[in-house]
Amino acid sequence: MTSRTVTLLDVARVAGVSKSTVSDALQGSGRVAEATRERVRAVAEELGYRPNSAARRLRRSSTGAIGLHLPQTATRLDYYMNLAFGAVARAQEEGLDVVLLAPAGVAGGASGRVASRVDGLLVIDPEVGDSAVPGLLDAGVPVVTGERYLGPAAAPSGAVICDNAASLTALLDHVTERGARHPAVLAPAGTSAWATALRATAASWGQEHGVAVALRTVPFAATPQEAEETTLALLRTDPAVDAVICAPDGAAPGVLRAAATAGRTVGTVSVRTAGGTTSGRTIGGAPSGHTAGGTTSDHTAGSTNPGRTGEAGTHPRTPLLVASCVDGTATRSAEPPVTAVDLRPAAYGRACAELLCDILAGRTAPDTVRRHAWALETRASTTPPC
Repeated sequence: MTSRTVTLLDVARVAGVSKSTVSDALQGSGRVAEATRERVRAVAEELGYRPNSAARRLRRSSTGAIGLHLPQTATRLDYYMNLAFGAVARAQEEGLDVVLLAPAGVAGGASGRVASRVDGLLVIDPEVGDSAVPGLLDAGVPVVTGERYLGPAAAPSGAVICDNAASLTALLDHVTERGARHPAVLAPAGTSAWATALRATAASWGQEHGVAVALRTVPFAATPQEAEETTLALLRTDPAVDAVICAPDGAAPGVLRAAATAGRTVGTVSVRTAGGTTSGRTIGGAPSGHTAGGTTSDHTAGSTNPGRTGEAGTHPRTPLLVASCVDGTATRSAEPPVTAVDLRPAAYGRACAELLCDILAGRTAPDTVRRHAWALETRASTTPPC
């Protein structure tokens, strides 16, 4: 049988129970013995049974809740906490509660039970290696993903995506405009759309601009300590590096500590031009708040000045530009404050919840993809002091 032809009756016949027992077992309802539930679920999975999500929603009343699935690393990252608050705020405007799904609670075929308790699901930054994601995408309720899922599974009902390639491109363009000639990127490991896009962009940008981008892979949720160790090793083996863009949320202070240990001043050494500005904001890649007239004259890698040792290497005290792919408390409160991409996580969570609410209410057709804007915040770590 194929998943298109398997019915509840087929499952009931193989499992040796009634059709209503199969329905109750798969939906987690009714008075069904746990052993029977497990047998029915095993048979359904073996036969390839997939519930008709439209019919299921018609048969049941609203639960008044939506589920939220975050990466396992989310609990210690400000980004995901702010995203969750945004999603909760938007859901409450629709009279919906948000149920935070523990990773262990949705793995191993438990997605059917999750779907019986919620009207829809938000799956944020889905990883190909996350065993829970395929089941959630095929749980029989509308699903909106925050970023695309790159693995094989049922398509979500909708998605909210950021142009992550454009945000890293903006950072690389920015540090080169400030004088960097040999940038490095501490890119996240993992199989999320965000991590994959950053690694690919670092390579493609370097090829396009004829610049050797030093790419180092760090954990998806690298700690400041891990970023510090990686940066120190990078600067020792490749002293020509004059800019480090750190991807993971909250890890940039570790790059600053590494710079201090290596005797590298953070920021540009420059002559301020008339009318120049030192900070600004770029939304979705379009400049706002600083223009070409506000650029500075920077000491760059390969230039002739007393602080250089020549093409083969860079003097340890050559200034180092530092930037982050994720803005947050750590980048804003660092000394010096770190230039970063503001992904606007609370607004992003709100946008994901809004799309799911619109699909549930019939205001938006399934298969809708919406885009979320980011903003580039330039700070002292890549700009001269006023």
